[in-house]
Amino acid sequence: MQDFISRARAAESALRELFPPTPLQSNLHLSERFGADILLKREDLTPVRSYKLRGAFNAMRKVLAERPDQRLFVCASAGNHAQGVAYVCRHFGVNGVVFMPVTTPRQKIDKTRTFGGDNIEIRLIGDYFDDTLSSAQAYCAEAGGHFLAPFDDSDVIEGQASVAVEFMDALDAPPDMVILPVGGGGLAAGVVSVLKAAAPETKAIFVEPAGGASLAAAVAAGGPVTLPKVNSFVDGAAVARIGEKTFAALAGIDPASVLAAPEDRICATMLEMLNVEGIVLEPAGALAVDVLPVLADQIRGKRVVCVTSGGNFDFERLPEVKERAQRYSGVKKYFILRLPQRPGALRDFLDLLGPDDDIARFEYLKKSARNFGTVLIGIETSRADNFPALFARMDAQGLVHRDITDDVVLSEFLI
Repeated sequence: MQDFISRARAAESALRELFPPTPLQSNLHLSERFGADILLKREDLTPVRSYKLRGAFNAMRKVLAERPDQRLFVCASAGNHAQGVAYVCRHFGVNGVVFMPVTTPRQKIDKTRTFGGDNIEIRLIGDYFDDTLSSAQAYCAEAGGHFLAPFDDSDVIEGQASVAVEFMDALDAPPDMVILPVGGGGLAAGVVSVLKAAAPETKAIFVEPAGGASLAAAVAAGGPVTLPKVNSFVDGAAVARIGEKTFAALAGIDPASVLAAPEDRICATMLEMLNVEGIVLEPAGALAVDVLPVLADQIRGKRVVCVTSGGNFDFERLPEVKERAQRYSGVKKYFILRLPQRPGALRDFLDLLGPDDDIARFEYLKKSARNFGTVLIGIETSRADNFPALFARMDAQGLVHRDITDDVVLSEFLI
């Protein structure tokens, strides 16, 4: 294990060619809220706004040290790994071919191209990542390139471990707890490997999106398993199967240390960090902060490091994030209302609204052969406890209504 730390330190030292250590910042807002010393390891402040640059750099550095004539590197990614590979291709002056799904947002494609410049080629292939990955691997074998895996690679894990080297060097004593986001497991595997040797008393907490809990599934099964379905909202951590090498490094962790973060709650955390702290986090980057309320009793009076793993957030997604955050916090609801088809019925309903209730959406279908019309209505209010009072007034008036806020099928189709 000490040998691993030596390699992680070598990776951390070599990274200074690209950027200084990312800040380890004490966050007053979170510290006061939870009665703890909350420190944010700001991986959202690397040159590509993600820790992925570390693993890509270390892997490429070591390949070129052994094979200086290797001039072609290939990867498959729709996000932060692609940007990290592109950046280091330009740094080392080698060629890279980045495979991305056809459905990749233009913003991510453009950023990858900006980082790589003339050193990279982007190929858009496949509607789904599995198709993209198989095409990338086939091309790599045919062209004699070196495939840069996003997480399940020893050199990548070693590079991600430099995160732990930096925050340990920045502290006068090991933290009581480190909270780590988990997707494929590269960051978690690297950090935990350092902690086992340098700070075995430090507790590690692992957080993955509820719609992509591949680590929890692997812990339960005793080995990596493929999830039948993954929610892609937390795109930086939405991984159907944790890596074999990464899971081996995490073997023996306490199942209770693996937490799932609901996607809508993550949205509320992202908005809080943006509005209160001015920190832009992507969904995966907010995972470590998101579980602090769940851990409130455990962290009081403790020193806690949260790794904010990425800040590549497309602001075109902000309306969706706000919508999901409001629904999670209970201040916005959608429901279907049966409204009598008579003059004044709408006015009667509006009179039931409280002073803080605001109509955010209203769709009314009137059918001449019926006595009732159907209304799809969205209401925003200032406090979640305003809704029970509103629904009580509606019930008293005999208005039939159905809350569809948490009905996945209906809400996705209608909202």
